Amino acid sequence: MFLCRLDELPDGDSRGFDPARTGQDTVLVVRQDERVFGWRDACPHHGGTPMAWRKDEYLNAARDRIVCAAHGAQFDVATGICTLGPCLGQRLHSVGLVVDDNEIHIRET
Repeated sequence: MFLCRLDELPDGDSRGFDPARTGQDTVLVVRQDERVFGWRDACPHHGGTPMAWRKDEYLNAARDRIVCAAHGAQFDVATGICTLGPCLGQRLHSVGLVVDDNEIHIRET
């Protein structure tokens, strides 16, 4: 499933997507250099609460951690492991992505 073009997601940025068209972002994507990481937009500690504090705003000021707006937990961008906060050691659920011909797609399973 097509999400966006790679050049529409600047390096060090994040973006939410609603691939199921539910009216709420359920997938978040972070770009670091030429790598992209996909995660379910649901905090593992806070009952699956969406994590953005504002549309497409998932990262801390340093742009190196995903942050849950509900309680401030921080997650490693590459592994999804919580590195700070009440869910320490828990992880985000990965969403498989494929970058092909400058397009980001959810990997079909």
